[in-house]
Amino acid sequence: MGFALSGFGFAAFASILVFHGFCYSSEQAPNFKFLREATSAPPVSYYDYIIIGGGTAGCPLAATLSENARVLLLERGGSPYGIPNITDLTAFGRALSDRSPLSPAQQFISEDGVINARARVLGGGSTINAGFYSRAESEFIDAMGWDGDTVRKSYEWVEKMVAFEPDVKKWQSAVRDGLVEIGIGPYNGFTYDHLMGTKIGGTIFDNDGHRHTAADLLKYANPKRLNVFLHASVHRILFKHKGITRPKAHGVVFRDARGRKHKAYLKANSKNEVILSAGALGSPQLLMLSGIGPWSHLQALNLSLILNNPLVGHGMSDNPMNAIFVPSPLPVEVSLIQVVGITSFGSYIESSCGENFPDNSDDSVPFKGGFILEKIKGPISRGHLLLKSNNPNENPLVKFNYFNEPEDLQRCVDGLKVIESVIESKAFSEYRYGFLSLPNLLNLTAKAKLNLLPKHANLSTSLEQFCKDTVMTIWHYHGGCEVGKVVDSEFRVLGVDALRVVDGSAFSDSPGTNPQATIMMFGRYMGLKILQQRLKNDGSKV
Repeated sequence: MGFALSGFGFAAFASILVFHGFCYSSEQAPNFKFLREATSAPPVSYYDYIIIGGGTAGCPLAATLSENARVLLLERGGSPYGIPNITDLTAFGRALSDRSPLSPAQQFISEDGVINARARVLGGGSTINAGFYSRAESEFIDAMGWDGDTVRKSYEWVEKMVAFEPDVKKWQSAVRDGLVEIGIGPYNGFTYDHLMGTKIGGTIFDNDGHRHTAADLLKYANPKRLNVFLHASVHRILFKHKGITRPKAHGVVFRDARGRKHKAYLKANSKNEVILSAGALGSPQLLMLSGIGPWSHLQALNLSLILNNPLVGHGMSDNPMNAIFVPSPLPVEVSLIQVVGITSFGSYIESSCGENFPDNSDDSVPFKGGFILEKIKGPISRGHLLLKSNNPNENPLVKFNYFNEPEDLQRCVDGLKVIESVIESKAFSEYRYGFLSLPNLLNLTAKAKLNLLPKHANLSTSLEQFCKDTVMTIWHYHGGCEVGKVVDSEFRVLGVDALRVVDGSAFSDSPGTNPQATIMMFGRYMGLKILQQRLKNDGSKV
């Protein structure tokens, strides 16, 4: 039996598997009266808060601020509702493989040669990811200086709307039991908390296979105080200069799907703000397009200069992912990530499975099975982001420098050794062909077209080289607007007034095993903190 993967590429891996059989009907769209196309926006409008980016942080932030303020949320993509490729578990990955101009996932290739995608849809990354929901480690919360009680309540606010306990079936159970068998313990059962050992985490897919996203958190919003415009591409943030000691954000310029220009301004109130929630790529990109960044770079693109900060776009990180494909002699369920092994050395072990991995080669047979992956903590390696042009719809140039730091590479090697041990465990033995040795599986995986990097022969002899040659993204970008470099501890942009960044671009490390839970919590948390600061001012009118 052949298992050649010569035609198996990144798009196929992103799809993870081609699901067959029953397809759930797509989720019905909520009756959001505040949700409209940007073509219906007035030429000029005024708000207390203008949020750029209706993603994983922007939606909960907007919902929270609307409790006591007039809010505008601008999203460059469309609605996630009524689109089975987004809402249905059985269609997972099709959105990531969609190359059309209106795709909810905008593909780009990093300067490292790794194929990536960024969300372009209301709900952000929570609309196109694998759905795993797990909170950050307590050390991350402490390092951010956040109030633990407010963090807990903010997580719970999110979880009431979008988080569920998964139905763990045979493949995932075998991975779980294999992890415990080889010593990744203790077994912590089902929990949202980040605990050393093996656990079942949450999911944003409900028991009917429907995805729930950050966009669902807009159900909490006050519909009389919120406007959400779709296909609203923000081109720049507007600043006041005259008569003040330093620049102050006071509005934005955005264009609708027909290319028509609109302006939105802040109402006259010292507490009003423009808030960037455009993601780890979008937020540093928009700061630069608005004149905040390294001056020499901005001057080269003939951009108006507001503030010289060479650290905008620096510290870009993406947690590298490496996987081993495992063909199965037994039928396997369709499942995305449900189980995680949290190791003591900084590697997280997860898995997904299904039937009929696509293979376009003529001389091989598609196989049923799955893959077991490892993602490293941190990472320590850092890269940078630069503008490719002054067009906000064009992806910036990004280099993540995967495995540039030796400690990151060692964590990958150690993680792969754990995966190998799980594959050889008694608990997992039913899901492995006996004639396929570990070197066979490594070389089988390495033949897949997972990235654009040059390949080396017989990678099974060097796990270090396997890590480098088969590196993929797990879409956990962060950095570019880091605390202490671009924003302060309250996420206000340094050197200017009335401008904040509330998204993963402010993070130096990725929180927990998978960041979406914490980024949604972060939006709620900061919304509460901003409202608290606002209401302390007796002169503030909302």
